[in-house]
Amino acid sequence: MNKTELIEHIAKHADLSKAAAGRALEATIGAVRTTLKKGGTVSLVGFGTFAVGKRAARTGRNPRTGAAIKIKSAKVPKFRPGKGLKDALN
Repeated sequence: MNKTELIEHIAKHADLSKAAAGRALEATIGAVRTTLKKGGTVSLVGFGTFAVGKRAARTGRNPRTGAAIKIKSAKVPKFRPGKGLKDALN
């Protein structure tokens, strides 16, 4: 499912126009992004939790030359599924 299909699904099931569903989805994604940028977490009970993880600096290898390269530390988004989502899949 891509973003357009998700907007269509939201519009159909929430009895909204596609434009309103698109704005709602964009607002939701924006809220998650803003919260994660500030270092917070977003918990949706029954669905899961979005959080920020830290990836340590490490040494990697250039696959073409085999030379060692330094990879900087980074913040990465993480998602931990909730019980309701896990139960729906099994």
